[in-house]
Amino acid sequence: MTEPIVDAAPAIDFDLKSLPKVSLHDHLDGGLRPATIIELAEAVGHTLPSTDPVALGEWFRESADSGSLVRYLETFDHTVAVMQTKEGLFRVAKEFVEDLADDGVVYGEVRWAPEQHLQKGLTLDEVVEAVQAGLDAGVDAVEDSGRQIQVGQLITAMRHADRGQEIAELAVRHRSSGAVGFDIAGAEDGFLPARFREAFTYLAEHNFPATVHAGEAAGLESIQSALVDGRALRLGHGVRIAEDINVEFEDGADEDGEETVGMVSLGELASWVRDRGIPLEICPSSNLQTGAIAGFGEGIESHPVDMLYQIGFNVTINTDNRLMSGVTLTDEFELLVETFDYDLDDLLELTLNAAEASFLPLDEKEALVEYINDAYTNLG
Repeated sequence: MTEPIVDAAPAIDFDLKSLPKVSLHDHLDGGLRPATIIELAEAVGHTLPSTDPVALGEWFRESADSGSLVRYLETFDHTVAVMQTKEGLFRVAKEFVEDLADDGVVYGEVRWAPEQHLQKGLTLDEVVEAVQAGLDAGVDAVEDSGRQIQVGQLITAMRHADRGQEIAELAVRHRSSGAVGFDIAGAEDGFLPARFREAFTYLAEHNFPATVHAGEAAGLESIQSALVDGRALRLGHGVRIAEDINVEFEDGADEDGEETVGMVSLGELASWVRDRGIPLEICPSSNLQTGAIAGFGEGIESHPVDMLYQIGFNVTINTDNRLMSGVTLTDEFELLVETFDYDLDDLLELTLNAAEASFLPLDEKEALVEYINDAYTNLG
């Protein structure tokens, strides 16, 4: 993890939206604007729960806030349905970039599953090209407004399907035109990364990086398979690595009356992930909504993100699905500030973690780190 070069950060007394951010785990089909969904649905004849933007946005948030990953994933039936044409994909991708920039994101990796967007006859290559055209248009629009943003595609295979090799080849085929990495997503429990072992081997043979959804709906076995079979350079969510950590509390309390932590012991898998700095793409609000952290408690204060951060895991903060969770990256930062008393030094370290974990080439990564550090230094 990169150490911040700022000596002492000022108090957080300004809009966190102004901070430069890095987004590594943000799904394209989970970040649509409700008004856009309504317009695209009308064009393709798809029926929605509501045709009022406010009510539709509320429906997505309420449906996602069920404590079930299965129910959470059902909301994507409507967003995917309006992303089956070149025009729909282009518009969604363009607005996605604009919304990231409005939230202060300066680098974002956009993950999505091309195989889910072929219902109207487009090919895999055509949908990737349509999304890339939209992303490029979004970048241009942001630059025209006097700001900067850089984005890349994380080409994703659905783990319950049998197209892993095909999607891996698609990702490699587009590596020079926007694709920066590979992922598998969807129903995690019962579908270990080992299912796509040959595809991950193909990616490794072509020196193409992978991040793998693991440690969200399933536990340590899924994380182990992501690292071994998936050769994952990052863990998508990865929050359930905390199941391999034991915390024993001392008797008594500190001077403020708070229970004090005695011994923290890590299992072999947790030690491996921490000691090698394998980045965790943690999505606090989404983890609470899908039940990923149900084993640790009911509220956000029980989320193990702070424990993982404090004991040295390479934690990055992300949104997962901005529409479904009703959050931005700014919101997630504010949540950490409110819940765990994080200050600017903490937010800087988390942001630098994400920059270092990105799939950018080294020279571009170093430039991104420098830009972020300069921005925080200028806050003083």
